[in-house]
Amino acid sequence: MGDLEQYAPGPAHGAQVQKDGEKWTLVLIRELHHSPETIWRALTDPARLREWAPFDADGSLGKAGATVNLTTVGVPTLHVTETTVMRADAPEALEYNWGKFNVRWELKPLDGGTRLTLWHNIDRRFIAMGAAGWHICIDVLDHLLNGTPIGRMVGPDVAKFVGWQRLNAEYAELFGIKTPSWPKTAQKF
Repeated sequence: MGDLEQYAPGPAHGAQVQKDGEKWTLVLIRELHHSPETIWRALTDPARLREWAPFDADGSLGKAGATVNLTTVGVPTLHVTETTVMRADAPEALEYNWGKFNVRWELKPLDGGTRLTLWHNIDRRFIAMGAAGWHICIDVLDHLLNGTPIGRMVGPDVAKFVGWQRLNAEYAELFGIKTPSWPKTAQKF
């Protein structure tokens, strides 16, 4: 296991918000030094998802039409949503619903890696928090795929992490929105 205490997320970057009235969609782009096939497995395999994603899946997300239960991790009350995989074009595009919101991943091969793009429609009041959360999840994924896992950081516990709080404020500024207030008691993991 990598050293979580040494982890500090980089600055907010590679994100924008597409606005369609009250429907806001986070678009987050990252370049990872792993093949699309490797990243695809991490996006669809339940065992891999348990190592980095904000939810556990009771089945593979890798087949269009599949119904999978996603259990949100770290929330005070059990939150399970039945998910339908709407698109699964390995290793290029994956789309499913998570609750009432859609999640879409696109993987484009790059020289020496993959451009990973995430589209996630999120309630506009929580879009900066969602960006900060996905930023950290993708960092955790990258560490995992590099062979230096630092452990999953999700749910309310991540909001206590100084790095998440900084990212939340940075993404709010980037998106031109007000940063939600959070308890002042931040801790470093």
